[in-house]
Amino acid sequence: MFYKDERLALFIDGSNLYASAKALGFDIDYKLLRQEFMRRGKLVRAFYYTALLENDEYSPIRPLVDWLHYNGFSMVTKPAKEYTDSMGRRKVKGNMDIELAVDAMELAPRVDHIVLFSGDGDFRPLIASLQRQGVRVSVVSTIRSQPPMISDELRRQADNFIELEELRDVIGRPPRDVPSEPRTPPAETD
Repeated sequence: MFYKDERLALFIDGSNLYASAKALGFDIDYKLLRQEFMRRGKLVRAFYYTALLENDEYSPIRPLVDWLHYNGFSMVTKPAKEYTDSMGRRKVKGNMDIELAVDAMELAPRVDHIVLFSGDGDFRPLIASLQRQGVRVSVVSTIRSQPPMISDELRRQADNFIELEELRDVIGRPPRDVPSEPRTPPAETD
């Protein structure tokens, strides 16, 4: 459902895509991901959204963020908030939904097709708005994990659902023994 002459933009919810790929048992090769979508259309921009723990001396996600920044991705980051829940567990919160939605709305007049890498149902109104502006929206996530990583409402709203598992051979690399993302839980999303 891609056309060679259409202008594409990728919007990657970093923690959501990481959790989806991890649930399927593979890591994303972002160079291959970018190449795949450049092949499918005229890639205007590839955004990657993630929250960073600024107070840690070393963040395991920092090398990925730096690599993406130097290799053609537009990085959108903000400091994550760390807190302790009622059970005494350390939690990290860094929701990037608003930043992603604002950027998608701003870019909508300049693209034909947006690919959203997230299963977060909070994006359903964003997709509906983009569609009213004439932009086609594909969503990349998975229903093959337990539980599924995409909300049913988001999947129904999208013009096209791309099963992440079916992209494994194109954009995946085998998981490494050393985690490429922080060991702290991914930022909470709804």
